[in-house]
Amino acid sequence: DRDTDKKRIEELLEENMVLEIAQKQSMNESAHLGWELEQLSKSTDLSDSEKSFVFELNECASSRILKLEKDNQSLQNTIQELRDASLTSRESSLKFVELEKENQQLSKKIEKLQNQIEKEKQSNQDLETLSEELIKDKEQLQVVMETVKADKDRQIQDLKQENDHL
Repeated sequence: DRDTDKKRIEELLEENMVLEIAQKQSMNESAHLGWELEQLSKSTDLSDSEKSFVFELNECASSRILKLEKDNQSLQNTIQELRDASLTSRESSLKFVELEKENQQLSKKIEKLQNQIEKEKQSNQDLETLSEELIKDKEQLQVVMETVKADKDRQIQDLKQENDHL
């Protein structure tokens, strides 16, 4: 963008110089025509039509000068806008570099946090597996305990019967 802006500025500067040269030439022509008009007006041999022709030429040259001055001013405004845009572009580039560095730092932090999240997930999965195993062990122990209790009750019953028999 900067290169394009620089090329455009150079083109506009060249155009501006060409217009300034054309303006100077036009001013010279106008001055020359003015001088000729004066010379002609001094001369008594001139007809009214010749005087009006010279006056029209002078008017034409003046309008051309005004147009060239407007074009020149417009080009100077455009050049200034491009310079301002170039400065803004440079400032934006610097801000972009800063933002890029900040983005890299944030990316590193995000990566660390993602690693921590993965570790936490793995830890949670390990705890879930351990919890499931403990629940299974508890259920097995309850079954064993009920079996032992049933055996105990049966033994007590058998002993009571034996005791009664005795």
